[in-house]
Amino acid sequence: MRLLLFPGSGSSSSHPSLVAIEQAVAPMRCVRADFPYRLAGRRAPDRPPVLLQAVRDAAKPLRRGGLVLGGRSMGGRICSLAVGDAEDPLPAKGLVLVCYPLHPPGKPESLRVEHFPRLDVPCLFVSGTRDAFGTPDELTHWTSTIPGPVTHEWLEGKTHELRGADRRIGEIVGAWVKAL
Repeated sequence: MRLLLFPGSGSSSSHPSLVAIEQAVAPMRCVRADFPYRLAGRRAPDRPPVLLQAVRDAAKPLRRGGLVLGGRSMGGRICSLAVGDAEDPLPAKGLVLVCYPLHPPGKPESLRVEHFPRLDVPCLFVSGTRDAFGTPDELTHWTSTIPGPVTHEWLEGKTHELRGADRRIGEIVGAWVKAL
């Protein structure tokens, strides 16, 4: 099995939590990838079709033997969209979703859950209990629409950034992926 991780919109594949995850799943092959806008030195994310294609392209050579996808915030969301694509779902053994951005801060009506009912794979959500992108109650409610098994790991008092929790994130993800 292999693991493919993408960063959030404001960071790169060298984000400390992605590095911690890579170390925690060793010797399993883990690829930390960047989106095209980041590789081009731009700050603003590409449109979703470009981001989705980047996930598909990075996943293609890794699919043999099983692939788990995910990442932080936007990176995890885009991976989940690829796996939950209604017309051409990307095959996966599971999804690792760290700081899933359920909705923009202060806009709980702008949900990012339309694909949840098509996620028929094990999903791990690692979130802070004070995340402005989705409270524990909101996330628990909406992830109940996912047909695959869902695991929640809450980091008490942490916000969306999960500052100071990189090692713990690595431990959580490492144990979950190895148990698949």
